[in-house]
Amino acid sequence: MKVKSLLSIAICAIIIAGSGPCLYAQKVFKQQRVIIIMMDGFGEKYYRASAMPFLNQMEQHGIYKIVPSLMPAVTNVNNMAIATGTTPAINGITGNVFFNAKTQKEEYVEDPSLLLTPSLFEKAHNLGIKSALLSVKLKTIEVLGKYADYTLCPECLAVQKDKWANPPVLSDVYSREVNYQIMDAADSLLKNKPEVRLVFIHTTDYPMHMWTPETDSVKVFLSTMDSYIAKLHQTAPDAAILITADHSMNHKTQAWDLFQVCADKHTPVKIVISPEKDRYMKHHKGLGGSAYVYLLKSSDAASVKKTLLGLNGVDAVLTKSEAAAKYHLMASRIGDFMVLGDVNTVFGQLNGVAYEKLADTYRSHGSAYEAHVPLFVYNAKTAPAAGYFTSNYKLAAWLFSDKQASKK
Repeated sequence: MKVKSLLSIAICAIIIAGSGPCLYAQKVFKQQRVIIIMMDGFGEKYYRASAMPFLNQMEQHGIYKIVPSLMPAVTNVNNMAIATGTTPAINGITGNVFFNAKTQKEEYVEDPSLLLTPSLFEKAHNLGIKSALLSVKLKTIEVLGKYADYTLCPECLAVQKDKWANPPVLSDVYSREVNYQIMDAADSLLKNKPEVRLVFIHTTDYPMHMWTPETDSVKVFLSTMDSYIAKLHQTAPDAAILITADHSMNHKTQAWDLFQVCADKHTPVKIVISPEKDRYMKHHKGLGGSAYVYLLKSSDAASVKKTLLGLNGVDAVLTKSEAAAKYHLMASRIGDFMVLGDVNTVFGQLNGVAYEKLADTYRSHGSAYEAHVPLFVYNAKTAPAAGYFTSNYKLAAWLFSDKQASKK
């Protein structure tokens, strides 16, 4: 009898322990709604150069830190990490594109099956918590949107019109205005759908690609965004507001086509992947501050590495294992080498030439020099202490964590 009682107690303890994160998440969302804003390209220089009084208030009365973002410093890597609370080593997303070993081709990250761990939206869905995902970019909806109750982006509005009482009008992705319209849609959702407890907003970095922090055009944009965030707080004063970015932005002066370079130097490679490349080529021309190099054969490693290290603007050439360990990447989804550029250098396809001098107006990211971003946690009743937030991907990870674990 004693043995049976002890066994029953042990089983109950295991069940309670296992349900801890679920019970904690339900408690969090019962207390307040949560608004997550992933401000694409929002580096500290942009924040400091612009008049953003509400974010200043968030900084003074909440948690504010400059934290590392994940490498490569591109949108998919960081957006998916923030939306899952995990690193690429766990969620599998190592760029905006990847090399598909089965097809032997470069492919865009658009298939949700590529995401190997549950998102915040899937976790919320499993707990009966309604959520919304509002993004300027279709790729975000394609990978993360399955479990969200409401989704919105310029390219998928037609599919979702029946869920919106007054379907919003959305501008082109290459505009400041589309960010304002996404924020308006979020405000409408908070007003009219109080049952939606989790709202995730993903803006576009088009203004930061176009303008330096000191430019009036970007200052107007960020001041306007600040007023929209203040408006969300006025509409939903009960809500926690969590904000971070995926990367910052820098002017780049030169670009290398590493595939062409290696061919010209008689050290050919199979393929070179620019993790920056996505369908929004007007932003960056597919050029970014890091690259994955795939060898034709392992015996080529020394000669290829020598070629790459000989280029002006290459900071480092890491092996697959070195890159995976240093940047928490999934080794099976990166190249034999990861090439890192200096603050002035980007890599990508240059249409048959090995080198290109870039225009004075060209701005991009992807390197370690764009991998630090602001993080804000405001009005969050059950958030962990500031010490917990050691990276941007932890912004919302605590929402579905055990309460004790979240305090570490």
